[in-house]
Amino acid sequence: MTTSHQSGTDPVAGLAAGASCEPATATVLDVVIPVYNEEVALTPAVERVVAHLRRLPWSFRVTIADNASTDGTAIVARRLDHAYDEVHVVHLAEKGRGRALKRAWNRSAAQVLVYMDVDLSTDLNALLPLVAPLISGHSDLAIGSRLRSGSRVVRGAKREVISRGYNLLVRGALRARFSDAQCGFKAIRADIAREVLPLVEDNAWFFDTELLVLAERIGLRIHEVPVDWTDDPDSRVDIWRTARDDVRGIARLGRGLITRRIPVRDVAVRLGRASADAGGGRLGMQVVMFGLIGVASTLAYGGIYLLLRTSMDAQLANLLALLITAVGNTAANRRLTFGVSGPEGMVRHQVQGLVIFLIGLGVTSGALWAVDASNGSGHGHHGVEVVVLTVANLLVTVMRFVAMRVWVFARGAREV
Repeated sequence: MTTSHQSGTDPVAGLAAGASCEPATATVLDVVIPVYNEEVALTPAVERVVAHLRRLPWSFRVTIADNASTDGTAIVARRLDHAYDEVHVVHLAEKGRGRALKRAWNRSAAQVLVYMDVDLSTDLNALLPLVAPLISGHSDLAIGSRLRSGSRVVRGAKREVISRGYNLLVRGALRARFSDAQCGFKAIRADIAREVLPLVEDNAWFFDTELLVLAERIGLRIHEVPVDWTDDPDSRVDIWRTARDDVRGIARLGRGLITRRIPVRDVAVRLGRASADAGGGRLGMQVVMFGLIGVASTLAYGGIYLLLRTSMDAQLANLLALLITAVGNTAANRRLTFGVSGPEGMVRHQVQGLVIFLIGLGVTSGALWAVDASNGSGHGHHGVEVVVLTVANLLVTVMRFVAMRVWVFARGAREV
């Protein structure tokens, strides 16, 4: 009865019983705190983290990852290293949160690797539910989420809008299923980290998003924990520059997945997670990339058409504008949307693209004839022609995607 009462009121005590069979020398948790110029905040943060970790049933260490601080952070870190047996310091010569985490995690011998921001915006009571599924083997990664039901968040309206907008962008562009990419409170099993980290290219703030997207494509299990989170009013993160870099990161990562430059399937096989869906999401990324190329082609078509229309009739201007943009569209989609590179098949793909072009020409020419017929004289305003042709081209764009996927680049489509 006593044991039952204790396990019901103190989950830490219950977990301690299950962890007692581990070797005393094994380090279970390595909590990394990446810092840059945090000489004031570092000591109270480390003291709070160490005190909290001592209440948990697992052996641990705290790693201060000092990435090129220029104030007294390095001195404060060394003092903490001497004051606590559990505290260690890693110094880097270059800035970057992602770089600091890669260095600290790659050097760690712990079973579960954690990181949290030095401002401790996330309530430390979420640490136990964050790491427990990883220690038990239930999950591969765990993230704190400010957007899950049950979370409590205190922050300004601007940060709220930016955060939600960014996560919607990631979910839409990269077909991510996790709810919160950028909360500075995450954990990963060390064996998983050794396989996934070499694939992560970003060394700054996009590191989190890239790690999670790759983990999903590999087929790893991501555990989400709703957290209590309070915005740090002294945050020095440049929101707009970070947002710009994140958008660039999304584009780079998307291209890498589409072109299969990132070997997510190989990692999935090594980890025993390979399935029909491993590395999936390719159709969604193809649609996104094709859409972006389609928008660019449509705008280019409109500009070329208006330029040519000043010196020739509508049908000839339409023919030349479509022909120029069709060649460019096929080349761009070949490389970026369907991941085909090299000279092999290039001529055939362009010929097939021109067949699609002829069909599009028929649709747009028919639209022009309809405009001429409605005007009677055939001398309507050029702007009206452009609007009608743009609508026709959007319809042709849908047809072009289907034709490219099931005919022109059918082999690549089946392999995804």
